[in-house]
Amino acid sequence: MVNETAYKEIEEFLKSKYTTLVAVSKIKPAADIQKMYDLGQREFGENYVQELVEKQAQLPADIQWHFIGHLQSNKVKYIAPFVHLIQSVDSEKLLKEIDKQASKNNRKINVLLQVHIAEEQTKFGFDKKELVNLDTALYPHVNITGLMGMATFTEDKQKVKKEFEHLNDLYKQFEKEKNIKLKTLSMGMSDDYELAISCGSNMVRIGSLLFGRRS
Repeated sequence: MVNETAYKEIEEFLKSKYTTLVAVSKIKPAADIQKMYDLGQREFGENYVQELVEKQAQLPADIQWHFIGHLQSNKVKYIAPFVHLIQSVDSEKLLKEIDKQASKNNRKINVLLQVHIAEEQTKFGFDKKELVNLDTALYPHVNITGLMGMATFTEDKQKVKKEFEHLNDLYKQFEKEKNIKLKTLSMGMSDDYELAISCGSNMVRIGSLLFGRRS
């Protein structure tokens, strides 16, 4: 069920902050995405490859699909023809496969490098050393447009703030050291997007505030 009032309020707030909204539509029916589309939303985030492929075939062609979940290398080929942005690139192995599949589809695929900034061991991503050592020239069919990260799941806002600020620092360092122009720092979700924006985020991933809690 789409919360139209929340969408309009959030969208208005994000416009004032020059921040892009990615509506997280995982496990939600295509009908709900269509309703959000009819309100003006064009960027949607999905976590599961099969679900994304099915929805992409059913919904308007101008939707910009973001893959935001953990992506297995052997499934890249299914979304490579159409995905707008892969936000969860957490290893060089995955980066190599995306480059390979992008080449096969005669396109450059936009990606964000996912950085591990949280305490939980379950979070995926590059660490600072791996970012420094990454040779971006090895992946000519991949367009690295920025970084993504998820903070620790905690009520401690100071801890979350510290992790967001750390990612912002890494973003600036990576851009300078690799001499590439980045444009996207994706951090912040339904519970912490305002804090993330105050720490430098210009793209947020919001699901439950727009579509309701998932069962």
